[in-house]
Amino acid sequence: MRIVVINHVTLDGVMQGPGRSDEDTRDGFPHGGWAAERGGDDDVTRAWGRRLAAGSGYLLGRRTYQDVLAHWNTQDSPFRDALNNAPKYVVSNTLAEPLPWPNSTLLSGDIPAAVAELRKTPGNDLHIMGSGALIRTLAPLGLIDEYLLCIHPLVLGVGRRLFADGFVPTTFDVADTISTATGVIIAGYRPHPRGPVRAERG
Repeated sequence: MRIVVINHVTLDGVMQGPGRSDEDTRDGFPHGGWAAERGGDDDVTRAWGRRLAAGSGYLLGRRTYQDVLAHWNTQDSPFRDALNNAPKYVVSNTLAEPLPWPNSTLLSGDIPAAVAELRKTPGNDLHIMGSGALIRTLAPLGLIDEYLLCIHPLVLGVGRRLFADGFVPTTFDVADTISTATGVIIAGYRPHPRGPVRAERG
């Protein structure tokens, strides 16, 4: 199965707290809900819907897992049943089974090795939402197959970025792009097969 990152980001790469004001206030982040505040975007909804169709699953870090569980299971939304029914793999060395959300499996210990083994199994895509620390752990090891990014036309200047300082240099191939009426660019990127960029020695 493939591992696919699917996230909202700003022009300056911020991925923190796109959905609501209290989603992620770490480090005093004051701009929570920046994606939701732009209003609905049918193209974004369709793009996410196609990717998160029945049969796909999720690979989530602990913080994202607990936040999504706490939020969506209190909402009267079609997303609730879809999320409950989907297979979810949760990366954590602090949580213990049984996990509270249906269809959840804990991955602990050597996380990269566990994800590498999971990736070898046949099946539909596993999507990483949020989970910046998990992304930064897996990316240098070539364990992420694709990034589907909804790039919003705003700059926040502060916040946790998807590709933060220290992220392994990587060249990407463009899989597809869509420009929406609200200015969001939906872009699919695949890490180039040659792997991480290596700095040339002088």
